[in-house]
Amino acid sequence: MNAPGNRQNQRTELRERRAGLAPGARIAAAEGMARSLEQLPQFLDSAFIAGYWASAGELSLHAAVSRLLRRGQTYCLPMIQPQRDLSFAAWRPGAALVTNRYGIPEPDVAFADSIAPAALDLVLLPLLGFNRGGYRLGFGGGFYDRSFAFLRDRARPSKPLLVGIGYSLQELPELTGETWDVRMDFVATERELIACTR
Repeated sequence: MNAPGNRQNQRTELRERRAGLAPGARIAAAEGMARSLEQLPQFLDSAFIAGYWASAGELSLHAAVSRLLRRGQTYCLPMIQPQRDLSFAAWRPGAALVTNRYGIPEPDVAFADSIAPAALDLVLLPLLGFNRGGYRLGFGGGFYDRSFAFLRDRARPSKPLLVGIGYSLQELPELTGETWDVRMDFVATERELIACTR
């Protein structure tokens, strides 16, 4: 099921599904996903929450981020490091951004001033596909799996809590993990909050 060609076919199909959503459906989904996230106590009280800058049709975090900032929580965005893993930096609307090599905005912060993945409380993960067992189909770069590899040796859920963010249409009935995959603890869609680990 997880042959490289099959995973690439899944990515293509999921991108097409996502691209077919009307603008109004995307806005409604962002609001619905924010409500799903607020069923998770850790989303309401964690100090450091990391997310992503939505691109290529990813589910926008604008509604969720505006709510957590109003509560006084710190929101962080990822920064790609030379060794192809991630660090994070606090960001607020209006703060300086630079564009990384993939064309995605990230905080204009020196690596020395960034936050290590293990120091975060909760991470909102972008995805192309997911299943209810917590497996995530990403773009294939492996950035999140490398950055959070330390969680594979821990009982889950653990800090940081990993929460996938996706449209309900991105759920896959069959998606098994690879040895390098780091499972998500929850998935938040516009319809529900899915607990993946017990």
